[in-house]
Formats: sequence, C-alpha cells, structure tokens
Amino acid sequence: MVKSHALRLWLAQRITGALMAIYALMVGSVLYVQHPTEYGTWKALFSTGWMRAATLVFVLSLVWHAWLGMHDILIDYVKPALAHRILKNLVVLSLAVYAVWSMRILWSI
Repeated sequence: MVKSHALRLWLAQRITGALMAIYALMVGSVLYVQHPTEYGTWKALFSTGWMRAATLVFVLSLVWHAWLGMHDILIDYVKPALAHRILKNLVVLSLAVYAVWSMRILWSI
C-alpha cells in the first residue's frame, strides 16, 4: 500500500512538471512569433479561450507540484507535530490563495 501511494505521488510530481514544461515551451513559442510589447497585445493573447485554459492547467499543475514538494520537505525536516501541522496549514492556505488569485486575474481580462 505504501509503495503504490508513494509511486502515485512521484508520478504526480513528474506529470505536473511535464505539463509546466509543455506550457513554458508553448508560451515561449507564442511570444517568439507574436512579440507582444504592449498591454493591449498581452491582454488579447490571454483573452483567448485556449490560452486561459492552458494557463489554468499550468497554475493548477504548479500548485499541485508545489504542494507535493513542500509536503515532502515538511515530512523530512519538520519533526515536531505542532510545527509540522502549522507549516502544513500555512502552505495549503498560501497555495489556495495563489490559485484563486491567479484564476481571478485570468477571468478578469
């Protein structure tokens, strides 16, 4: 049981990393081709449905990837139970705020 759980977490870390790399290559390609230099051009780029969806997948992948990494760090290095619980809750709260903030930005364009 523990092995399959650890394998799923390891795989999730790799999949989210791959999704973020694909997004970075995609956005890099778009920026190379379009050369957006003005606010209006950037706004138009991120107003398209496919770019919003891709950016949302990126943000959610980033949050999940960060959570998996921070969870491992907290398990390995923070031994006192109270400190572990407090830090874990702070990380979850921070990541949730960043995710909601990113979504608000995406859908306010």
